Amino acid sequence: MNDLNSDAGTSGYKAVRDQLQAPGSLARRRLIIVVAVVGGLLALLVGIHLFVGHMINKAMAHNSAPPQTVTTTVARYSDWQPEISAIGSVRAVRGVDITTEVTGLVRSVDFRSGDDARRGQILVHLNADSDIATLHSLEAAADLAATVYARDKMQFEAQAISQAQLDADAADLKNKRAQAAAQAALVEKKTLRAPFDGRLGITTVNPGQYLNTGDKVVTLQELDPVYVDFHLPQEDLAQVHPGLEVRLTLDAFPGESFTGKINAADPLVDSSSRNFMAEATVPNPGHKLLPGMFVRVAVLSGAQQHYLTLPQTSITFNPYGSTVFLVQKDAKGKRTAQQGFVTTGPTRGDQIAILKGIKEGDEVVTSGQLKLKNGTPLDVSTELQPADAPNPTPQEH
Repeated sequence: MNDLNSDAGTSGYKAVRDQLQAPGSLARRRLIIVVAVVGGLLALLVGIHLFVGHMINKAMAHNSAPPQTVTTTVARYSDWQPEISAIGSVRAVRGVDITTEVTGLVRSVDFRSGDDARRGQILVHLNADSDIATLHSLEAAADLAATVYARDKMQFEAQAISQAQLDADAADLKNKRAQAAAQAALVEKKTLRAPFDGRLGITTVNPGQYLNTGDKVVTLQELDPVYVDFHLPQEDLAQVHPGLEVRLTLDAFPGESFTGKINAADPLVDSSSRNFMAEATVPNPGHKLLPGMFVRVAVLSGAQQHYLTLPQTSITFNPYGSTVFLVQKDAKGKRTAQQGFVTTGPTRGDQIAILKGIKEGDEVVTSGQLKLKNGTPLDVSTELQPADAPNPTPQEH
């Protein structure tokens, strides 16, 4: 039975084969059509897949982040002089408000506001006519007492008068001379003189004006040199000593600095602020520094250092560390951003020292970091560069 089935199957297979091999057979044509259709479908699926991938890549390229405009700088080494910064005030080495010791009527004002005065120069005369008359009277009395004493001394030698009389005459002579000297001092006080060389201020005193004791006539300030007083925290006490150089800058003279030397440090530290006061002497031949002026003080302390320097705007400070964005270039010259950590050092003006994280010659983004991430394409601008001055001055706009 099995042999019969096998023979029947073989016979059926041969019949199908013969039909397929027969030229122009219908089954062969059908098979070719099926194979062609399947191949076309496969080709269509592959084409659709490639087209979809192409469109996706095109869309992704179209939707990629556009270049971000930033400014950059190249990290360079520069020499740094360690400084301690403070705020100070100018004070005259010698300064005084000239006042009257006695009352009187102003007879003459012998100076003009703003004049330079020499020591001993007469500034104001007060009316002293009555005082001078009294002085002459006392001088005459003293002369008479001297004559009486001389005559009585001769009589005493002739034993015509007693020793007690001669002693009384001597005491009366001393008294009369003392009264005359006191009156002469009073007359001298009616003339106001400059106690030292300096520049006079503005006066409102006029001839005919009555002055009381202690009334201010004019201020006198010695302007070369001047003192500068400033306060520093107690942790800087070990670095500050007499002889250190200081540099002053002030808004009145932008771009100009004045140098001097520390001549004293207060031995008392303020218990409320924990600051101590230091005093510097600054030459002032041009009389540009005036008492009471506000100045910025930089104490030059320690040896000169060599630091890799960037503008402070380059640094992004975070709780987990300080970072910068470096500019990376590919073979085609395309610039992209790459974030990196840095270790920062001291600051001076608009600059900051970089101790670790970058090397000299690295191009660093100085502004526009908030819109950057790793791989962001960059468009570098040369306009509106951030401030990078070691000793900046305020600018008015």
